[in-house]
Amino acid sequence: MTLTLFLLLLVIALVLMRFRRRLSGRVFMLLAIVWLFFAGCGPLTGMLLSNLQSGYAPDVTQWGQRNVIILLGAGTVRSGAGAIEPSLYANGRILRAAELYRACKATGADCKVEVSGGDAMHLKQAEADVYAISLDRLGVPRADLMLEAQSMNTFQNAQFSKPLLVSYGADKVVLVSSAVHLRRAMLYFSHFAIHGEPVRGDYVTARYDWLPTSENLSFADFAIHEYVGVWRYSLYNVMGWNAPKIPEENATPPTHT
Repeated sequence: MTLTLFLLLLVIALVLMRFRRRLSGRVFMLLAIVWLFFAGCGPLTGMLLSNLQSGYAPDVTQWGQRNVIILLGAGTVRSGAGAIEPSLYANGRILRAAELYRACKATGADCKVEVSGGDAMHLKQAEADVYAISLDRLGVPRADLMLEAQSMNTFQNAQFSKPLLVSYGADKVVLVSSAVHLRRAMLYFSHFAIHGEPVRGDYVTARYDWLPTSENLSFADFAIHEYVGVWRYSLYNVMGWNAPKIPEENATPPTHT
């Protein structure tokens, strides 16, 4: 997205200069260069990431009696050998969910891991099924896994998780995702009256350099995608395009007054 905007500004600049609008063309050329360096060298990317990721811890403050750790998907990939595996950005989330599961079980409470994610990458295997294999290898028994394999995006993660949580009777919900993704995820889950404690599976930072790097541009894209998702949610609410919001009296876990 950052590179696309750079190229768009550059094309506008060249078109303006082609039609002898040299001053306007130079302005757009300058904007393109400033945008590329501001994002690619770190300052813009650092600000975007810091604002999104602040306040999310890697652990849980307190466990309940019936706990559900919701692991949100981050995609899958087909390896060179043809196997379907978790994507690079999924591994931190999977490891964190397994760590939390062990910490939860150590308290003597009832603990489940819900893996939420369908076949968003169209590889003919749902994220939930793929991640379940990794969790099993990390010591999470299949009996303690709840698989939600239909959702194709974060909003559906929340929507399709609701009946599973109600059926189980969770009194504690923990939401595990990348720190950069948690703000949007919490917003969507709140829409369905799911109030989980956010826990980050990974945390990324910008690398400050004199020249633009692809890593910074990639992280800037991730951050902008999250901000757009938050704005889109608000727009869809105004337009009535979102699924109906679940009232707070049906909150999960139940609220006590």
